Amino acid sequence: MAKNPIVSKLLRMKILGATLAGAAVIFVAGIVFWGAFNTAMEATNTMTFCISCHEMRDNVFQEYKKTIHYTNRSGVQATCSDCHVPRDWVHKTIRKIQASGELLHKALGSVDTPEKFDAKRLVLAKRVWATMKGSDSRECRNCHAFDQMNPDMQKQRARKQHENAKQDGNTCIDCHKGIAHKPVHQLVPEEEMKELEKPVPAAKTVQAPAPAPAAKQAAPSAAPVAASSAATSGPLTSASVDWSKVSEAKTVLFYPGQTGIEWVLTGTEHGGARAYKKGDNCAGCHKEETSDMGTKMVTGTKAETKPIPGKRPAIPLQIKAAYDASNLYMRFEFPAGAAGAGPRMDGQNEIKLAMMIDQGKVDGAARNGCWATCHMDARDMPNAPAGKTVTKYVAESRTQLDTTKRDNWDKLKPQAEIDALLAGGTFMDLTRFMSSGASEQGYVLAERVLNPAKDVAYTGKKEGDKWVVTMVRRLKGSQPGEVMLEPGKAYAVGFAIHDDYTNGRFHHVSVDMQLGLGAEGDIKASKL
Repeated sequence: MAKNPIVSKLLRMKILGATLAGAAVIFVAGIVFWGAFNTAMEATNTMTFCISCHEMRDNVFQEYKKTIHYTNRSGVQATCSDCHVPRDWVHKTIRKIQASGELLHKALGSVDTPEKFDAKRLVLAKRVWATMKGSDSRECRNCHAFDQMNPDMQKQRARKQHENAKQDGNTCIDCHKGIAHKPVHQLVPEEEMKELEKPVPAAKTVQAPAPAPAAKQAAPSAAPVAASSAATSGPLTSASVDWSKVSEAKTVLFYPGQTGIEWVLTGTEHGGARAYKKGDNCAGCHKEETSDMGTKMVTGTKAETKPIPGKRPAIPLQIKAAYDASNLYMRFEFPAGAAGAGPRMDGQNEIKLAMMIDQGKVDGAARNGCWATCHMDARDMPNAPAGKTVTKYVAESRTQLDTTKRDNWDKLKPQAEIDALLAGGTFMDLTRFMSSGASEQGYVLAERVLNPAKDVAYTGKKEGDKWVVTMVRRLKGSQPGEVMLEPGKAYAVGFAIHDDYTNGRFHHVSVDMQLGLGAEGDIKASKL
């Protein structure tokens, strides 16, 4: 059969030194090779492959199964490769080449037992963190891009922290270590963690907002809500206040567990430490989730080694405030708890209600409320010294505030310096109501000082299923450690409730709040 001269000529044509027929064979072979190579590479991205060795199956996979990335309400699962393998071909290939080194350790048995794996876990984790930091958390952003987030649908804390991250240049892994595996980041020294989480200025996505101008204090309301003729030296009574005409503020006190100020300042324990040190206040992240936080504490899920069976996670508190030329008046209402939930630490008082006031002299009090006085070496706290009863104190009374050893309790400044702090207003004003009928007042500086009240009077009783407590307090007190209150100003305040006969640190507390006397605040006192 005669050959077609055109076909013969085409077959003899050369492309890059190869005949057309040879090129066709190479082309087809290339497709087959690429398909096989890509299929094999994708096979190594499957969950089945990742957990085919018992090192992964029996360790990290078991931890991952308990997280939201494995199972969640939407049914979208993030597998091993979604977090640990880049999607683009170039970076994916590089990662696969790097991963081949793991075969050597498989052969050597470096991590073939849970004990060996845990011994190397922190080293392995640091390598992953460094990779994610270097890529600006590229794999995280495949699903969680800043510009695709809807802040209105996020919890308050997440919304605030994502805003900070965009402004500062932080990346996902800075805050989200330990979300799928054991939280070994808690083993990293605080100074090293600061370095690991240092912002990358080039990664900023928005300009930081300019500092807000100082808030203008509102003029006192001209419309009286009640008449009062209380004199500075007269009897302390709030009977003349018409509370039905006073506006109400609401908050939720929560059980704080073992979370002293040193804990707040430690990033390996408190994820918001960086934001707090930057200048954010506790309420800015936690105001909307105090009840949820209380649940974690009372169940021993977080920051509590001595859970009390039946302890309430949170207590909603309604607050009303008013003032006149002489006194501050306040009314508190909150639901009574179920009797007998815990041991009777204070058999005389079913409940106690306390209020602290700062006049801007105690460091951090305006942003953390009561936490300025709460320390990890106080009684019933993890670092409490044996044989000693340490009460509340403020850091200004100590020569150190060590957040690692947390042994600040006995590092007192000389008495002359403490006396000067008291005279200069560096203290937390403290008053307290006890259901046995007593009212106390005092302050927190080198320790908690409480005496029978002279410039404040509380009254209260249980009305059905709720407690109602009222307070009247002189604006200008006569005792050491009293904040002199002035109309037209706002003050940082914190509240605490001991219920069910509890004592010590086993109370419920508020996040930071502001009380305004004719000024802006979370609690706006009405002018009488």
